[in-house]
Amino acid sequence: MLGAATRKLNRDTGERKALFRDLVGALILHGRVETTLAKAKETKKIADIVMNLALRGDINSRRRARRLIIDPNVLNRLFKEVAPKFQKGRGGYTRILRTRARRGDAAEMAFVEFVE
Repeated sequence: MLGAATRKLNRDTGERKALFRDLVGALILHGRVETTLAKAKETKKIADIVMNLALRGDINSRRRARRLIIDPNVLNRLFKEVAPKFQKGRGGYTRILRTRARRGDAAEMAFVEFVE
């Protein structure tokens, strides 16, 4: 699910996959998550892929989404609560809103959220 065209973010593969797994899970649970801009851009890509799988709704799509989203509560919420809201859409399920410069290292922060 994480292709070769992702930002490396100074992390090895396993750590990077765990990071995006956690960010996408938090996005599904809370509807919005704040992170750095680079992480937000990658999280948006992955969340849109997972949302497309959830909109299909078949067993194979659920199994493919399960590769990224390990927590069964998050997976059920995705397929039963979040995906039905976007049945008529054709993409653009998430958006990035730039917020501020983080105090300390001045990293640009952004929200990733579902478009309602």
